[in-house]
Amino acid sequence: MNHPDMRVFYIFIICLLSVLNAGAQSADSSRYYFRRAMDEKANRLYLVSYNDFQRALSYDTLNAGVLRETGLAAVALRKYEIADTIFEKLVQVRKNDTTGINQLAILNFWLQRWDKAISYASIALLMHTGKNNYYILGKSYYELEDYGHAFGYLPAAATEDPKNAEIPYLIARSYVDMNNYRTAIPYFQRAIALDSSKAEWIYECALVYATIFEDVTAIHYYDIAAAKGYKKDNDFYENLADSYIATGQAAKGLKILQDLVVKKPADLDLLNSLGFTSYKMKKYDEAIDYWNKILSFDDKNFRALYMIGMAYQKKGDIQKGKEICDKAIAQDPSLKNYRQEIKLEQ
Repeated sequence: MNHPDMRVFYIFIICLLSVLNAGAQSADSSRYYFRRAMDEKANRLYLVSYNDFQRALSYDTLNAGVLRETGLAAVALRKYEIADTIFEKLVQVRKNDTTGINQLAILNFWLQRWDKAISYASIALLMHTGKNNYYILGKSYYELEDYGHAFGYLPAAATEDPKNAEIPYLIARSYVDMNNYRTAIPYFQRAIALDSSKAEWIYECALVYATIFEDVTAIHYYDIAAAKGYKKDNDFYENLADSYIATGQAAKGLKILQDLVVKKPADLDLLNSLGFTSYKMKKYDEAIDYWNKILSFDDKNFRALYMIGMAYQKKGDIQKGKEICDKAIAQDPSLKNYRQEIKLEQ
């Protein structure tokens, strides 16, 4: 008669052997599918190989080599979310795996997960592995509106990849976002010199020139942007008109604004621009008409009322003009100094 303890021992041994046998079978199955997947990859059967890498991984979920190849196969098929998950597991299994670290930096950058991109690119930089880490870090910080840290990496990125036009553009945009327009201009110029096809960049450069009152140059860049295919929408024409007016080409600017107001008849800013442009061109009746249209939409716009009074005075109807100005000032006492403001603007 067998002792009860011996029966328990035999059962344990049998279970252990079963587990070891199953583990060996799983390892064999994983190796089989992995080898097959590698052959398929060599023959550029990427989807087929990806499926076999997945099968290999299902039999050996902690194998770093299988994880690495499965992740790369997912990237090749643009399955970025899946690849990200696989490489996350890889760096858990093998903390300093350079492929895993590099791929996680790139994938999170592509997926616009800026904080994670910064984390992995920083590790890659410390490990002296991978490419474009300065660019990934600089742009990621820019997207997070952390321009101080962005400036810590973008110049190095430009040195590393001097033909990448986006790098000086990002520096230019950073300065614009910090309202430092004049400093932004050389970087816009550098970006445009590297890639003159970017109509949006050229248009932004024009806006910056207009902001610092260099409207002659702004017009030049507006024209280039349009020639490169920038959409000439209402905003484009309004900005162009403002620059024409600022450079003494009021007739050109007025014509553009008149065309625009047909499309945007209730735009109060546009009507006001038309009023002031007509006023400066001594077309006082037209100016009065535009400011009256403003009052038809907003009878509390006392600045428009005041300017009607000013226009009447310029026409020679001094008494009527003064009465209208006084009426506007009675409603808005701040308009007492408005005449001087107008002179300063002119």
